[in-house]
Amino acid sequence: MEVKSGEGRTIKRRVGLLYDERMCKHNTPDGDYHPENPNRIKAIWNKLQAAGIPQRCVVLNAKEAKDKNLLSVHTENHVNLIKNISSKQFDSRRDRIASKLNSIYLNEGSSEAAYLAAGSVIEVAERVAEGELNSAFAIVRPPGHHAEPDEAMGFCLYNNVAVAASFLLNERPELGINKILIVDWDVHHGNSTQKMFWKDPRVLFFSVHRHEFGTFYPANDDGFYTMIGEGPGLGYNINVPWENGRCGDADYLAVWDHILLPVAKDFGPDIIIISAGFDAAAGDPLGGCRVTPYGYSVMLKKLMDFAQGKIVLALEGGYNLGSISNSVFACMNVLLEDKPVAGSSEAYPFESTWRVIQAVRKKISAFWPTLADELPTKLTSLKAPPAHMISSSDSEDEDTKVETLEAVLQVALSKLKVDDGHAELGTATPWRSELSKVDVFYASFGSNMWKSRFLCYIEGGQVEGMQKPCSGSKDRNPPKEILWKTFPHRLFFGRDSSHTWGPGGVAFLNPECDCRHKAYLCLYRITLEQFNDVLLQENVYSDDVSSPLFDTNDLNSVANKKAVSLEALKNGWYHNVVYLGKEHGIPILTMTCSLSAVGKFKSGEFPLRAPAPAYTNTLIKGLVEGKQLSEEEAKAYIHEASTKRL
Repeated sequence: MEVKSGEGRTIKRRVGLLYDERMCKHNTPDGDYHPENPNRIKAIWNKLQAAGIPQRCVVLNAKEAKDKNLLSVHTENHVNLIKNISSKQFDSRRDRIASKLNSIYLNEGSSEAAYLAAGSVIEVAERVAEGELNSAFAIVRPPGHHAEPDEAMGFCLYNNVAVAASFLLNERPELGINKILIVDWDVHHGNSTQKMFWKDPRVLFFSVHRHEFGTFYPANDDGFYTMIGEGPGLGYNINVPWENGRCGDADYLAVWDHILLPVAKDFGPDIIIISAGFDAAAGDPLGGCRVTPYGYSVMLKKLMDFAQGKIVLALEGGYNLGSISNSVFACMNVLLEDKPVAGSSEAYPFESTWRVIQAVRKKISAFWPTLADELPTKLTSLKAPPAHMISSSDSEDEDTKVETLEAVLQVALSKLKVDDGHAELGTATPWRSELSKVDVFYASFGSNMWKSRFLCYIEGGQVEGMQKPCSGSKDRNPPKEILWKTFPHRLFFGRDSSHTWGPGGVAFLNPECDCRHKAYLCLYRITLEQFNDVLLQENVYSDDVSSPLFDTNDLNSVANKKAVSLEALKNGWYHNVVYLGKEHGIPILTMTCSLSAVGKFKSGEFPLRAPAPAYTNTLIKGLVEGKQLSEEEAKAYIHEASTKRL
């Protein structure tokens, strides 16, 4: 239907929008940075305001939930705790209580924000169910889908979506809402929502999330595809657990087309509530996936074919301010039936995505016969390269286009001579002879601090924990000298995975000098020829190039400039060669990210991530065998670097 807005314009749909700055009162007690912070909803609201979206919507006032609403899914003890946690009587105990919970902080504003978040989702869901609105978006925090029946968890205090769904089913039966589809597209599994409707056939709960066989948060088996409900609810719980990060539009839309949409059609929901987390968005610091605003808009558009378009979106996660703002804006365009944001989904899903889709279909086909047929091989053969072969780019924009390793190789190996499928040195090899006469100290701050690991770059091969062997240098002579030094630079860990180590962050050194920090570096005296081979393997994972990446002119230049960013390797993570001074008159060089990349790590556009155990062990071995730190000291050093705010 068409109605007139307050300014007399005609709009096609009545779309609700709810935002209340009082939910910003929930913050860390000491003001320290936390990814789930008030700026998340402020950034979204500012984006929508700048685009004139609120003026075209029915802007609703936030309302606090009533205890009886909350008690429909939470225990009395939990409701009483969150209700009173911000009162003065808890001032001396609040931090201690939060420390005993899983990923939770609490302050004087937490109670009010939690009640407003849950009550606001009830408010928009009720308006849509009544038919007063066609659809609505509740921009709320704290998020909710991790909050267990009996305790807060994972940034969540109350399960806002579950409270609203229970309200419609149990407190407003006259509205005729008998079947609710809850779609949780947050990158983390909606563990709490699953438990709350585990035996309830009135709610079809669907969650697509990173799982990685129980190693990704919340790090248990609840999100596996074998968890399908119980009793009357058997078959009404559907999990699509990603085996890896970097899933993007193509992966999610394949799941929509081949699992969610066919099931939704058979289920016939009366309303759809979306746990709308945007931490699967490209650039999110916690999610490590690559969904674009366009991808979210298509996912939402496809769901609008059901329940007469009665859809409620409630904000869950999402920690890159630009990504969540643009993604919510894209979704609002869909709700308002505007022209969708630009984009395309020409890429193919990962092989692992097809594997998961087929496993889910097989598991639940007894309950949803529409999924019984095998997917044609012609379809499942359309697949992207494996996730660990995808390289992130220092110059990628927010939409984060996927670049395969082959694309990076094309830049660095453009002059490579190929004969019978084998890379060989071309005629232009005098540079190797020239650079073999020049020594440098290569300073390592990451896994190469362990000599055995570094020698893989010289001699070839791999050590325990590495996913692939190194090709080695053309000059396989060992380092002429090894020594250790500390430098006033900040060590940190980032990126979700690497093709050498798999999932987990890897080490970076802030190229800027900062006397507040101290980093341990192992210095290997090698030739400039060998340094070029290490550069290539660090950035491209390849054999050889026919011209040097870093020659004597660059060596002279870097001493003056302090850093040289190598254009040929601009898509690599370690393309920035940094000059750290001299030792015995020999230049000390390291390779790390650029200053602009550091800025992106700080903003959340690039993910900060703690290293995985296998990678951590190489750092510990390097520091201990190098007689720099004890094992406990090394663990503490790495822990601080991976947890301290950048």
